[in-house]
Amino acid sequence: MRAVDDESFEREVLDAAGPVVVDFWAPWCGPCRRVDEVLEELERAHEDVSFVKLDIDASPRAAARCGILSIPTAILFEGGEARAEVIGAQPRRRYEKVWAGWLA
Repeated sequence: MRAVDDESFEREVLDAAGPVVVDFWAPWCGPCRRVDEVLEELERAHEDVSFVKLDIDASPRAAARCGILSIPTAILFEGGEARAEVIGAQPRRRYEKVWAGWLA
């Protein structure tokens, strides 16, 4: 997954032409590494959805703008709006269920 930051968040996520999943994470977060593996699998399986990651320590403005209170959190954005989110490290089937309308 490619990285976004405070400077690129609006352009890469909010202004994107299609759906974008943002993985809000931090290097010190152990559960975030498990989520990263799941999201990379989903990225390979679903080419019509973009997947990016945002380090909340390096980009606190974007994280605050999205109301991120705990990590890992993954939010699917479409049309500049958050549409569906998964909080915490969850199994792949949970992400697929929450985002089923976009991953089909």
